[in-house]
Amino acid sequence: MSQAPEHEAPMALARNVLGGPLQACSYAPLTGYLRDGCCQAPPEDSGRHLLCARVSAEFLAFSLERGNDLITPRPQWRFAGLKPGDRWCLCVLRWKEALQAGCAPPVVLEATHERALAFVTLAQLQAHAHKPVG
Repeated sequence: MSQAPEHEAPMALARNVLGGPLQACSYAPLTGYLRDGCCQAPPEDSGRHLLCARVSAEFLAFSLERGNDLITPRPQWRFAGLKPGDRWCLCVLRWKEALQAGCAPPVVLEATHERALAFVTLAQLQAHAHKPVG
C-alpha cells in the first residue's frame, strides 16, 4: 500500500469545506491536479485546484476569455475537454474571479477541499452550492 506524500493527507483523511470527509469530484471526466478524481492540491500546484464545481457554458466562456481553454481536448494531459454540467476541480482563485464577474459555477461542497477557505468564505461557497435535482 502506497503512502500519501507528507504534504497532503490521504483522501480518507482530507476534509471538505463542511468539515466532513472529502468526497471525489469526478472520475468521468477524470479531474484533480493529480488526475485522481479529487480536489487535492500538492505544493507544486500553483493554481490550487481545490474547488469542485459543476461547470456552466458561461463559466467555460469566461475561462476561455482569460486564456484557460477548458473546452478543447488535450489528450497529452489526459484531458478530454469539458462541457456544461461536467464536474471539475477548479483553481479556487479563478472561481473567485468568476464570482466577482457574476458567472461563478455551482460548487459541490462535499468535494471542495477545506483549504479553499483560505481564499473564499464558506458563505460564498454555500450561496453557490450545487443543488442536485431529484
